[in-house]
Amino acid sequence: MSKELAGCKVAVLAMDGFEQAELVEPKQALAEAGAEVHVISVKPGKIQGFKRVDKGSKVNVDTTFDDATPDDYDAVVLPGGVVNSDAIRQIPEAQHFVRAIDEAGKPVAVICHGGWLPISAGIVAGHTMTSWPTLQDDIRNAGGTWVDEQVVEDGNFITSRKPDDIPAFNRALIARLTNGTHHARGVF
Repeated sequence: MSKELAGCKVAVLAMDGFEQAELVEPKQALAEAGAEVHVISVKPGKIQGFKRVDKGSKVNVDTTFDDATPDDYDAVVLPGGVVNSDAIRQIPEAQHFVRAIDEAGKPVAVICHGGWLPISAGIVAGHTMTSWPTLQDDIRNAGGTWVDEQVVEDGNFITSRKPDDIPAFNRALIARLTNGTHHARGVF
């Protein structure tokens, strides 16, 4: 088992209603590559995942927005899920976290409806992104360019459309972290 991401720390921001595959699969792939992955949410305990519209598994929250510091992380992953994404975009601390990661030039990795948080955080302008198709107007209205592709890498943004795209999304994110284009914390 390769540990090319040893010493790398990745934040996953989520709330109840996240799309299970979009949190669990990237978290697992990152951990298998050696990264330390923390699920960050509004409250401690567990958050409820969904498989489309059906309840899925719960996931442990590692820390809360009140206790997390963006400087401690090398990247952020934003899973989708309509309920999760619509709720988290309204949390000022989540917006601040994503803005801080972006301002540091670290990877902002977004799947599906997860694009709503960067839109609300005001960091989409000038980026080419993909997402679930219903977000294309939101991305365009926020000053971004929307395209229908499996994975889009633009600057420090890595975006993907849906659960079927997760293997390609994971490869792109791990490659970006392995190549060390962001080493803001000096870990690598």
